Amino acid sequence: MAKRVRLIVNPTAGGGAARLAVPTIERRLRDHELSFDLAYTERPWHAAALARQAVRDGCEVVVAVGGDGTSNEVLNGLMSAKENGEGTAALGILCVGRGNDFAFGAGVPPSIEGGCDALAEGHRRWIDVGWVEGEPLVEGRFFGNGVGIGFDAVVGFEAAKLKRLRGLLGYLIAALRTIFLYAHAPRTRIEFGDRTIEQESLMISTMNGRRMGGGFLMAPEAEIDDGRFDLCIASGVSRLGILALIPRFLKGTQKGHAAITTGRADEVRVVAQRGSLPAHADGETLCTEGKSLTMRILPRQIEVVCREPRTNG
Repeated sequence: MAKRVRLIVNPTAGGGAARLAVPTIERRLRDHELSFDLAYTERPWHAAALARQAVRDGCEVVVAVGGDGTSNEVLNGLMSAKENGEGTAALGILCVGRGNDFAFGAGVPPSIEGGCDALAEGHRRWIDVGWVEGEPLVEGRFFGNGVGIGFDAVVGFEAAKLKRLRGLLGYLIAALRTIFLYAHAPRTRIEFGDRTIEQESLMISTMNGRRMGGGFLMAPEAEIDDGRFDLCIASGVSRLGILALIPRFLKGTQKGHAAITTGRADEVRVVAQRGSLPAHADGETLCTEGKSLTMRILPRQIEVVCREPRTNG
């Protein structure tokens, strides 16, 4: 008989923290008398295949045990199963990765213990899912948290090289490195809603969630179920200008700065007029030299197991 919950463990996530966390997770879930089984990833994109198979096997909840990359793969597997008429399952997340930004935006507890408790309690919410495609992407990709183009994408590439550092500190160090690596912002055309912006763009963040890089609040007012992306666009600024903006992003107070444009839309298209577009989706590399990208929101596509919202009174 199929288990109700399947955990998909990326043993390399968080520098190996996911593998070490498994005994704690098993004990906590057994204490809750929750029926579950485990599957381990063995290669890139394996989590997507395992998630899709879990739906075929009749699982009601498929849990990503890892970071944002693992969650993204599991999300893609669940969406593929849904689109191909194979069934549906809710997404669970146990945070043992580097940034855990998707979980933050979806209201998933950041601790293993809190995440296990949420799985046992079973509260769910519907969330929107993003879709990104373009050149040179041959196939598109679903995403849950956001697509970063430009500076923040390169920060992610650099953070991945810092194997021993997790969380915000690793991304801060990577950001300081990137200031010297990413000196020339591409000239871009950005189309969203009824607006078109042509400028040199240091960074273009198309957010479904609120945070990237373990602590940078790219879209502090975003709601993951409102049917719209929240955009944060930074024009080309000097290295000192980038340094001055970092504290604002940590506090979520960048809106209103002369170099920042914000907006909301259900579709965003970005074209490189000069230079190219390094980009990531949920921290996973999309391209290093893209020419054009289109992001679309798909409202209320999947349920996520999360903490129950607090009520006043």
